[in-house]
Amino acid sequence: MISEKKLTSLILFLIILNLKIIAQENYIEQIKGNDYKLPMQFIKAGHFTMGSPRSEKGHFGDEGPQHKVYVDGFWMGKFEVTWDLYNLFVNRELDSNQILKGKDSEVNINVDGVSGATTPYVDMSFGMGIDNYPAICMTQLAAVKFCEWLSAMTGHFYRLPTEAEWEYACRAGSKTAFNFGDDISKLGDYAWYVENSNEKYHEVGTKKPNAWGLHDMHGNIAEWTLDQYIPTIYKQRRSEVKNPLEYGDKVYPKVVRGGSWMNNSNRLRSAARRPSTKKWKERDPQIPKSKWWHTDAPFVGFRVVRPFDTPSEEEQRKYWKYESKQ
Repeated sequence: MISEKKLTSLILFLIILNLKIIAQENYIEQIKGNDYKLPMQFIKAGHFTMGSPRSEKGHFGDEGPQHKVYVDGFWMGKFEVTWDLYNLFVNRELDSNQILKGKDSEVNINVDGVSGATTPYVDMSFGMGIDNYPAICMTQLAAVKFCEWLSAMTGHFYRLPTEAEWEYACRAGSKTAFNFGDDISKLGDYAWYVENSNEKYHEVGTKKPNAWGLHDMHGNIAEWTLDQYIPTIYKQRRSEVKNPLEYGDKVYPKVVRGGSWMNNSNRLRSAARRPSTKKWKERDPQIPKSKWWHTDAPFVGFRVVRPFDTPSEEEQRKYWKYESKQ
């Protein structure tokens, strides 16, 4: 017969377990004073094979060798960040609605201390659409600072995904070139790319999601990650790695994932990597060139993640750094 002490311990364990399961559910983030809703999908922790085999059609050398990776659980934006939300960060008209820090807050920052992007001198949507369309042309620094601003406004810790988290979420358990398989004839059901985009991006969420409920992981716009682009980094990973992240202190190149409305199918594959470059602000007339905008990258945006286990304040600041010149 089970003792009263053991029974109490068992009950407490089951309560904690149930709370963790409940906490892992999808949710919708919202900023006070605005109707915009940001759906967040929970991605369970797990193992996957990162990279692609040489036999995969479209394979590039920087995608190998394949290697085992483990990532902790996190929430990821169901959609790419749209202009509707990003412009709240640029305009900063709702900063006074910041959620006051409390016992449930994951961050300890004041929104007034978060650097803000300058208003662009031209329409960075280039007439392709604003309402429910993905925000584009921001630098990685701007995307990082958006995450810090969103964290301050909501009390939840947000950041860009690591390259490993991005591929893990994109694959959604698949081992094929695309998260729906290898049949390129089906790509148009899941992605906006050069063959069907009509030379522009499109509203988020208008194509089929992957198996984990994420839209536009292939195409529409390419997406920033936290990682420094190192073409040979996979060769340095001899055994399974846990939560890999290549910080690096160089502004260029950073890793961009997913491919865009301008790319062919090869660039949209789950394993495809792309480095950022200074050429993305080639036509910027400002001196010095803006650290917030890439005038020549109308194909780059981002989505946010929120780790299940909240990092320390020191680690949070590390994720939000990137104050070097852009």
